Amino acid sequence: MNVFDPDLLRTFLAVERAGGFTAAGRLLGLRQSTVSGHVARLEQAAGRELFRRDTRNLALTADGAAMVGFARAILDAQATAERYFSESRLSGLIRLGASDDVMARELPDVLLEFQRSHPGVDLELTVGLSENLKTRMNAGELDLVVGKRLPGERHGELLWRDRLVWAGRSGATGFDDPVPLVTYPPPSLTRHIALRALEREGRTCRIACTSDSQLGLRAAVLAGLGLVVHAESLLPAGLFAVADPRLPELGDLEFVLLRRRSRPPEPERALCAAIKSAARRFQHA
Repeated sequence: MNVFDPDLLRTFLAVERAGGFTAAGRLLGLRQSTVSGHVARLEQAAGRELFRRDTRNLALTADGAAMVGFARAILDAQATAERYFSESRLSGLIRLGASDDVMARELPDVLLEFQRSHPGVDLELTVGLSENLKTRMNAGELDLVVGKRLPGERHGELLWRDRLVWAGRSGATGFDDPVPLVTYPPPSLTRHIALRALEREGRTCRIACTSDSQLGLRAAVLAGLGLVVHAESLLPAGLFAVADPRLPELGDLEFVLLRRRSRPPEPERALCAAIKSAARRFQHA
């Protein structure tokens, strides 16, 4: 028995779906005679009649009904094989660190698409404070970090700048001294900026809640415990920038990509390219 030609199988399925040779030809952009020839060649390869024809009707034979299932399975298998062999053959392990706020909003879609494009690359993800992630990378425990730095610092490759805001629940206003602060623990950069800005303006504060996760910070703010300092474009759902002239300006924060190796291997270069491309889209969104 001959191998079944995928083109003949596609034509056969089009005839079955359309209910006729002429209609199938319109679907496929082929002449009716070409469609008939494809079906005849498939019947010859199978050694069985697949359609029962008369002047008015076209119907599948029992063998034709069986061929429908086989044809779909063969074409599905071929498509799977084509996807497999056309995919990237990059392989290896990337140990990636990401700050909590970036991981909560922007990075999951990037990593999902990267893994679809490079299924042979394993990702090991660590989420935490930028300063802690930088320390771990310097110790050789991480390969890449997407994190934050203060304006004027030079480490890492700049991805985007973001305005920092005081954020609270809807309608939050009128925060007298001491300002209730919801914050990450040290060595959080946003904590450092908030305390320095309040001190510069002669304001006092109290630490109303400390959490090492954005989920915990959001819950505390929504509960009315206080304000959080946060990048404006990455504000969690339900939190809003507080317009209170008594609160000091906070300036910007820079989001950066750090690499442990000056000449990273190809999988790391591919992930860096995906992260930078997403950052450009994010800036122009």
